[in-house]
Amino acid sequence: MDIKAVVVDDEQLARDELCYLLEQAGGVTVVAQAANGRDALALIAEHGPDLVFLDVQMPGLNGFEVARQVLERQDRGDANDPDDAPGGTEIVFVTAFDQYALDAFQVDAVDYLLKPVDPERLDQAVQRARRRIGARVGPRAGDEGGAGERPIANAELERLVKRIAQGQPSRRERLAVKVGERFFLVDAGDVIFATLADEVVTVAATGFTGTSNYRTLDELQAQLDPETFWRVHRAYLVNINKIKEIVPWFSRNYILKMSDAKSTEIPVSRSQTKRLREYLRL
Repeated sequence: MDIKAVVVDDEQLARDELCYLLEQAGGVTVVAQAANGRDALALIAEHGPDLVFLDVQMPGLNGFEVARQVLERQDRGDANDPDDAPGGTEIVFVTAFDQYALDAFQVDAVDYLLKPVDPERLDQAVQRARRRIGARVGPRAGDEGGAGERPIANAELERLVKRIAQGQPSRRERLAVKVGERFFLVDAGDVIFATLADEVVTVAATGFTGTSNYRTLDELQAQLDPETFWRVHRAYLVNINKIKEIVPWFSRNYILKMSDAKSTEIPVSRSQTKRLREYLRL
């Protein structure tokens, strides 16, 4: 049986490309397309799709706001009439911005695809959605292990919607770090240091090193605990809990040796030397 899908993106070319890829892959019937969040909600209510491919940044309602309202409708439907409750709609976010990848998984999205969409990744997302759709025959909302977890996702979506609307970053306990073509979710406490070179932010974490989608160290620092992550140099942000050794340097400055495999040496700027001395009582 084909999956019924709705494709939502404010760019016509992006919708056309995704619909073409879905047609080539087979097993998915696109029953409607929408160019904005409000039209998407109306079409989702009309068609009751199994799956929605949803852009994040759109005029009016953003993708997380659409997802929140879709889940709220499903919660109300289950609560009001369990016998006629909708089967539910799964969501795959499709966007050019990978800084929302972690947010998407936190709200229980099926998958998160980056533009331009790779056909193999799209097929993986569809197969993952198919497994979830097949499993929905199980417990209803409120049953143990069933859809009763959705209100937690709604609360998380509400937070994301407000953050995007206000243009304010939320402090993260985990970060997405790209290694090759894969994204790894890293506990903030496992980040050793980050550095900026050639307009690329590189993150060294316990076990591997990769790149971040944040464009500057200021953007990355705003996401992290300021008591733990210090900007000891204009080109370096360090986790003070991951300093292995402090080496005295000329003019009463210091070099930090970090706890990564290379024991990376990081200079401390003159303006941060005093703070470091006071904190560590050097």
